[in-house]
Amino acid sequence: MTLLSFMVTLLSPEPLSDCRRPDVSKTTIAEFEELVLLAALRLGDRAYGLSITNEILSIAQRPAVRASVYVTLRRLEKRGLIETWHEAPEDAPHGKPRRFVKVLPQALALLRDSRLSMQRMWSGIEDVLEDVQ
Repeated sequence: MTLLSFMVTLLSPEPLSDCRRPDVSKTTIAEFEELVLLAALRLGDRAYGLSITNEILSIAQRPAVRASVYVTLRRLEKRGLIETWHEAPEDAPHGKPRRFVKVLPQALALLRDSRLSMQRMWSGIEDVLEDVQ
């Protein structure tokens, strides 16, 4: 490769193929996505936006905004990790149908992988954490 072609390659708008970051969006889940999925699993057939928000607040004791939960549910559904459906209008409290959530096997696999990764990362640092006030 000549110096000129090397410079053109460096200045091109496309990144070099070996420098591209791998697409981890299909193999990992973000922390808030994990909280939403875990809350939905805990709730079972009673999982919908508001109940998931409340579950995160009460169990994880983490701030959760309903709008963030709904956006996350939409993203998880687009990724094929959950299915959602609306209840019948006549069953809805106050006439507003809830959108229920079912966690799919693909999400369970990602949750298992995430849990194992975190367990491996936490392993062996207990003494370090005990020294922190």
